[in-house]
This record gives sequence, structure tokens and C-alpha cells, in this order.
Amino acid sequence: MSEKHLRTMVMIRRFEERCAELYAAQKIRGFVHLYVGEEAVATGVIGTLEHQDAIVSTYREHGHALARGVPATAVMAEMFGKAEGCSHGRGGSMHLFDVSRRFYGGNAIVGGGLPPAVGLALAETPFGRAALGERPAAVVVCFFGEGAVAEGEFHESLNLAALWKLPVLFCCENNLYAMGTALRRSEAETDLALKASSYHVPAWTVDGMDVEAVAVAARAAVTMVRAGGGPAFLELRTYRFRAHSMYDPERYRTKDEVARWRELDPIPRHIAHLGLDDAAVAALEADVASEIDEAVAFAEAGTLEPVEQLTRWVLSDPATPFATITGTQP
Repeated sequence: MSEKHLRTMVMIRRFEERCAELYAAQKIRGFVHLYVGEEAVATGVIGTLEHQDAIVSTYREHGHALARGVPATAVMAEMFGKAEGCSHGRGGSMHLFDVSRRFYGGNAIVGGGLPPAVGLALAETPFGRAALGERPAAVVVCFFGEGAVAEGEFHESLNLAALWKLPVLFCCENNLYAMGTALRRSEAETDLALKASSYHVPAWTVDGMDVEAVAVAARAAVTMVRAGGGPAFLELRTYRFRAHSMYDPERYRTKDEVARWRELDPIPRHIAHLGLDDAAVAALEADVASEIDEAVAFAEAGTLEPVEQLTRWVLSDPATPFATITGTQP
């Protein structure tokens, strides 16, 4: 598993770096939020999940999608706005979606994924299962940044999840800056696990720059939630090495601070943990580079939907089977 963790993190890092290059070349347009530096979080958490589990993500979700197994070809095609993309070219960078893998976005609104995650978790209770049919018990994992903690839906969602003992794992990716606002300037209480525990939700603070530490904590939390223990909360302390988005001038933090955090880079840290030599790392990098090259070629060769299809999927299609939309049986 540890070597698989390394490949996933390297895949996410190189994919994001290629996206930055393609954005500069104007092949990718719109808003783009890169996950560089935070790879250990997606890798460690998602690696503990089973195929029936659901994931709700944020607008910084490329890494989550790749860690979940959404093909790099489908993600890159979506970045290009092509019909072969995982959201048919309708979502772009911030709205990746794959029902077959129970990956429910990609949400552009801060904290916007929290209420849908609670709804998906409600569907996993006896009440929901009676309506949707028997299937393997699932856990819902909801990723969000520390900026979402200031939103009302954070408190509403934790409160309902705790009251109803819903099977949801809240994963707060605390990278210290909500866009350009430091956590210490926006929250009187910066211990976010303590905030969650006020709702009687078991909460842990985890080193989000250590993939093994993330995996251990996530496995314990997922096991507890799956066993019917109600919701859990992980505050994953991490750091993004790149700007908030491609438009961000980064005037709210110093280069020295970024350099200090880069010393905790989860990828070389995990390579050292595994004791891999240069040849093994080079082989891994070559394999990942080949997969990303294939993804870019796939996206560039993709097709744009005709204007006549503009209103398709804006409203629900009565001809679309329920199971296709939800990933469940009616």
C-alpha cells in the first residue's frame, strides 16, 4: 500500500504541474485551483475507502478525483472542456463528477458540499436504505477547506449528522489560508478539531503532510463510522505550495514561509520512508509521465459538444434511469 500511496501522490503532483503549463498555454481556461502540496490528504483518506463509499469534494478536487480512480484521461478532457470529460465538458476544473465511482463533485461554493454529504449519508441510514434498496453499507466522506468552518452550513451539517448519527466522515483540509485570509485572522478558535468535538463528534488532528499518518487516522475513523458510530471529523493540517488559484498574486504570505513548508513535502518524505533508490523513483516518474502524456493527447483529440446540445442536462431528463443519476437502484 505504501508504494501505491507514492504513485498516487506523484500522479497528482505531475498532473497538477502539467495543468499549470496547459493553463499558461491557454489550453485550459477558467478557474483552476491546484492541489500541489496537499497530495497526502487525498491519497491517505481515499485509499482507505471501499467501492460503495461516496465522496463529496471541493473546487480543489483534481487530486481527490485521481485518488478515487477517475481516469486521468477523463479528468484532463474535462479540464479542456471536452465532451469526453468526466462531466461531459460541462463542469471544467471545479466540477469533476463520476457517478460510477460515487464521486459527487467538485463544488464551487465554499462549504457547498457539506449539506449534500449529509443528505447522501442520510440515504445510508435504515430510513434511506428502505427507500433506495439494500446494498453494502457505505460511508460518505466530505472534503472541505478550513474556510468552510466559518460558514453556517458547517455547523448545521455537523449538528444534524451528530443528532442522526449519520455515517459521514468530515475531512477538513486545513491549509491555513481561506483564499488569502489566514486562519488566525478569521477564527477566534483555530483548533478546528475542538470545534467539531463541541457537537459531540469524535475528532482528530492529523499531520496532513505525512501520508502514512493520514491513512492510519482515516482508517480508524472510517472503521468507526462504518460500524454505526455516527460521524467523525479529521482536521488534516496541510499546506498548498502554489497560489490559491491561477489568478492569485499571493501577497498574504512570505516566500520564506512557503519554503519552510516545502521542507515537509509529502512526496520526498514518503520516498525516504520507503527507502527507494534513484532508479526506482525515476522508473515511477517515467510511468506517471507516460500516463499524463496519454491524458493530454486524449484531451486534445476530444470533441466539443455542438451548440444544439447546450440545454442538455440543465434539467433532469425523464428518459435517464434513476440508477444512472444516483449510482443506486430505485
